[in-house]
Amino acid sequence: MDGNSDVKKCDVVDVGEKEDASLPVEQELTVALPIEDSLDLHTFSPKEIKPLVEEYLYQCQQRQFREVRIIHGRGTGTQRNIVRSLLARNPYVAEFKDAPPESGGWGATIVMLKPKELL
Repeated sequence: MDGNSDVKKCDVVDVGEKEDASLPVEQELTVALPIEDSLDLHTFSPKEIKPLVEEYLYQCQQRQFREVRIIHGRGTGTQRNIVRSLLARNPYVAEFKDAPPESGGWGATIVMLKPKELL
């Protein structure tokens, strides 16, 4: 024996085999997030912010939340500016302001939503 006797050879799979042809090459992963009264944007990339914030506000308004907090961080202010420009144009938003110091200060924005019946 050569010392490799208990190592089994793996079968080589031909990439062109028909049975694998129906498998998708790429799949988009969608993750459902719970809708709560705050949204932390730290884990999202800048390109994800616009659709995420718009959908979040819609879902919060549908659940009749009156006030939510969007955490964008302090940093350079880029995410804060993106969030604030979205809020200024959003039909569900009545008003928004910096969060109080105990809730994130200028690293978060408090958003007051319009009641569902006013839309």
